[in-house]
Amino acid sequence: MKLHTTLKFVTVAMVAAMALFAGCAKQEGHSSEDGHGHRPGDHGEAHAHTETRNGVRLCVEHGVPEDECAVCKPDLATQLRSGESMKVRLPSTNSTKIVGVQTATPAVGAITEGVECIAEVSFNQNKLAQIAAPVSGVVQTVAVDLGTKVEEGQTVAKLWSAAIAEAVAKAVLSHQTLDRERKLRAERVTSEKDLQEAEAAHRTACQQLRTLGFTEAQVEELSVRPQEQVLMEVRAPFAGEIVERMAVRGALVETGKPLFTLVDHSTVWAMLQVPEATLARVHVGQAVELRVDSLPGKVFLGKLTWLGPAVDERTRMARARAEFANPDRLLKDKMFATARILTRQAEGAVLVPPSAIQHVGGKPFVFVKLGEDLFDARAVTLGARFDGRQEILTGLQPREEVAVNHAFAIKSAMLMSRLGAGCADD
Repeated sequence: MKLHTTLKFVTVAMVAAMALFAGCAKQEGHSSEDGHGHRPGDHGEAHAHTETRNGVRLCVEHGVPEDECAVCKPDLATQLRSGESMKVRLPSTNSTKIVGVQTATPAVGAITEGVECIAEVSFNQNKLAQIAAPVSGVVQTVAVDLGTKVEEGQTVAKLWSAAIAEAVAKAVLSHQTLDRERKLRAERVTSEKDLQEAEAAHRTACQQLRTLGFTEAQVEELSVRPQEQVLMEVRAPFAGEIVERMAVRGALVETGKPLFTLVDHSTVWAMLQVPEATLARVHVGQAVELRVDSLPGKVFLGKLTWLGPAVDERTRMARARAEFANPDRLLKDKMFATARILTRQAEGAVLVPPSAIQHVGGKPFVFVKLGEDLFDARAVTLGARFDGRQEILTGLQPREEVAVNHAFAIKSAMLMSRLGAGCADD
């Protein structure tokens, strides 16, 4: 596979470069010399063509200083620092048109650098509740269904329970006892101690009912109508939507058994998998962009609220959590998504298409147009790359014209000497 890839690269490079050199032969007006040192038989021959003019040793073959001739000395390009360059002279002024090289000036705008992550949408666990049976009993009524929007404190079901009936009976009895003791004390028939004990017993009985969810008004009403059947009202702890229903009328339920799941959809979480190599650039509070396949073109903006303290030993990923507003309820639980943690934002950045970037010896280069057949092989420093745009941090000015399409052909012409063409006195 590696040999196949290498042969494919060499073949493409040779085809592109030979197309450029073929353009020289098609150029009208070629005679003994074409204007920049080319003579019949020069291309592909290993002859030295240099001379010294005004103390500068020139490559006559390409009409540029010998030490700046990238065609003759392509290996020197790997030693360049950002902003430094060498010259690439093409075979003719018509070469770029033959292979379709297009040039343009960079765009200037804003771009953000970010960390790409896979993500899964989930309910906001701080706004999710399981409404459970507070006591053992029988479900008498179910007031809501899946998808029902409820308000805080709204009744969602009613239970009958023997424990509640017993607690109500105790409260009613303690209330009657307290009334009797108060009358006897007023007539000085009973002692102050008996009255205090009756008051304490009544407070204890009422407190038990309040613990079960009954209000003071309901306790007083039960005291007045002791024969009426008592049902416990199960209420929603906050406003939201019923997303799961387990309650069935007539079912016997135990204490703590879930009856409903209630969710507030106004915000959701996204659980992220952050690559270990990027963790130094990630911290809580950074903005996060979220995209889901089912909503093309839609971008949700949220904030990173938690970064896990450990890295998974198998995936080499750290877990993180971001929170997003979800007013239109577009984000659903268990949706798969891609997240981008924004680590840096640049305004006035120099931006080019990724196709403008070529690598020589592992270093990024752009080809700056100096003439119809002359380009600057310029070493640059890359920044963020996103949404079809590549940021150039250093090495390129906004007004300079660079090859943005088929720049590989210029690189191929630059490297032809490695394939057996170009000057060979080096």
